[in-house]
Amino acid sequence: MINAVWLRTFCSLVEEGHFTRTAKRLHMTQSGVSQHIQKLEQQLGLALLSRQGKQFMLTEAGERLYAEGRDLSSALVNLSQRIKDDPAYTGIVRVMSPGSVGLKLYPHLLALQCLHPKLVIDYRFAPNSAIEQAIAEQNVDIGFMTRMSSRAEVNCQSVAKETLLLVTPATFEPSTQPSWSDLEALGFIDHPDGAYHAGALLAANYPQFQHSNLLQKKGFSNQISLILQPVSLGLGFTVLPAYAVEAFAQPELINSYRLTNSVAETLYLGTRRDKSLPNRVQTVIAESIRRLKIA
Repeated sequence: MINAVWLRTFCSLVEEGHFTRTAKRLHMTQSGVSQHIQKLEQQLGLALLSRQGKQFMLTEAGERLYAEGRDLSSALVNLSQRIKDDPAYTGIVRVMSPGSVGLKLYPHLLALQCLHPKLVIDYRFAPNSAIEQAIAEQNVDIGFMTRMSSRAEVNCQSVAKETLLLVTPATFEPSTQPSWSDLEALGFIDHPDGAYHAGALLAANYPQFQHSNLLQKKGFSNQISLILQPVSLGLGFTVLPAYAVEAFAQPELINSYRLTNSVAETLYLGTRRDKSLPNRVQTVIAESIRRLKIA
């Protein structure tokens, strides 16, 4: 295998046509340049230069080596530089989060990409378990979760809190917290985290609450952007994180309530514990934390 350093010296010498200028270009001594050429010739078992005093000409073997080696040498130099480069606004950043966080965060990250088009945002919505697994298996750069990870490979830090809100149709008076009988009459619009969210918020504010399954079920949706659609039509109430409520396209059709006993989910940033984070990932983390204000 040809020594890449010696090859670079040889190609530079051919391009400069002079040992002194080559030494200056490569920040070497002239004798160092000569040694590299000699070692390359010894390695190949071929004469590459025909020397005439301080002048030289390429042998046929030297001409073939330069023709084949100059692009390779240049590519190796560029490869070294690319490896050292760690731009803050170039490259793909893979992000995962639950739906409510994504509704809040994704538009802001797209705005960041518009400012820096070489920064590519790959955003996936997923439940906590899938996010945790993706981080552990290095299929995602950063993940936001509403619970701490139990896996040793995943490092978590608290970055924000997301308040749970009671959401009713707009026909209810927005300044007055609905009574338990109001909720019973409305019925519950369920979703994948409905039992958990309702259990956390309603149990803290309504002594009559026992379990969401005991409420009349008026609908279900597993699409975060559609859960409030039946609520807006007067078909029932639900409990959702604030980010999902803020993102609803027709806020005039719903009322949301921060109940007397507020309940909030802690939002955690998850990364692979043993992996250093490139500058582009640090850029997205900083922008994400800035946008995920306490809701």
